[in-house]
Amino acid sequence: MSGENSSADDVQADDVQRVWDVVVVGAGPAGASAAYAAAVAGRRVLLLEKAELPRYKTCGGGIIGPSRDALPPGFELPLKDRVHAVTFSNNGRFTRTRRSKQMMFGLINRPEFDQQLVEHAQKAGAELRTGAAVQRVEQHGSAVPDRRTVAVVLQGGETLLARAVVGADGSASRIGAHVGVKVDQVDLGLEAEIPVPETVAEDWRGRVLIDWGPMPGSYGWVFPKGDTLTVGVISARGEGAATKRYLEDFVARLGLAGFEPSISSGHLTRCRADDSPLSRGRVLVCGDAAGLLEPWTREGISFALRSGRLAGEWAVRIAEAHDAVDTRRQALNYAFAVKAGLGVEMSVGKSMLAAFERRPGLFHAALTGFRPAWRAFKEITQGRTSLGELVRSHPLAQRALTAFDPGPAAKAKAAAEAAAKERPAGEDTDASDEDAVTS
Repeated sequence: MSGENSSADDVQADDVQRVWDVVVVGAGPAGASAAYAAAVAGRRVLLLEKAELPRYKTCGGGIIGPSRDALPPGFELPLKDRVHAVTFSNNGRFTRTRRSKQMMFGLINRPEFDQQLVEHAQKAGAELRTGAAVQRVEQHGSAVPDRRTVAVVLQGGETLLARAVVGADGSASRIGAHVGVKVDQVDLGLEAEIPVPETVAEDWRGRVLIDWGPMPGSYGWVFPKGDTLTVGVISARGEGAATKRYLEDFVARLGLAGFEPSISSGHLTRCRADDSPLSRGRVLVCGDAAGLLEPWTREGISFALRSGRLAGEWAVRIAEAHDAVDTRRQALNYAFAVKAGLGVEMSVGKSMLAAFERRPGLFHAALTGFRPAWRAFKEITQGRTSLGELVRSHPLAQRALTAFDPGPAAKAKAAAEAAAKERPAGEDTDASDEDAVTS
């Protein structure tokens, strides 16, 4: 149904012209979450996806606590493994494993996960249309009947009309280009899905590997998913040849070079600049399309789910707005909600990346040998705290960041302290869950 604030004439006009309340572009975690949030509110929602579902996405597939918390009610994660141990190495050296009695995070395959999210959006009332590639959006001109409407033009020329549009079409977003999204960090991720025998799979079950790489800010990972290992590396764009060598050396070092990957892929991740817009008129962006991900680890699923939900909620308000002033007010509220939570985490993440680029060995030593650092890592992955809360509430963390890189660290601390909303602090780690360390 249309918004409750719409008049009867509006409803009749919408029926004749088929004006959607909300059109969401992109059916990944951000888009599916936005479509679900808008559909749950009782609005007419169209979810557009250029590919056919399910489809593969280059992604480690780690589901941390904030991701679990942002899932729709009743969502059952299609977990391939539950992580209780992390092996850390520094470019293949000084390998140590830390273990937790409590699960830290889960591992999923993106095709199943994304498909399930879309199905929840459909059950809430959203309509899905696949094979629909968006060419552009227009907020003025002959295709737009009035100031309350956005035209979504598909490749081939078909035009769809909406009261609000959410761009969730990935890091190379056409909607992001329309909004004017600016990025200040671009990284290249390379990944291989490697089927392995049961004996090899058993050795990795419940354990992931994180390897601090040879280029500044780079690292590699091994995520076990049943009879397949997801093996990948990431580093700054511009180091393509070195990144490829790192992946090849990494796979060989792990003794996996003899197994043929079922999929080899690459992907660019883009982090938004601090002053990058999140909206333009009646168009919002979220997830990768907005450049929302954690700059140090490049974790994006939780950012996609959380920003997608916010975008869906505020798209409903924008769809109900009857003039430019109200539209602008709602768009600013959306930007504030994103920056007060995810923006703080990104600011701290940038400081963490700057520190890690300078002293990866010290990070490795802290996580493998300094109990408070390991506890912080574990509680962040479990969703008991966040990077922003850590910097805001732990003087030791503030001093450590400042010692590494005073400028960004001070900015991160200020951002954390300025956040308007705070999540309740998580429970303290139980003494019986002290973690074992093995070499």
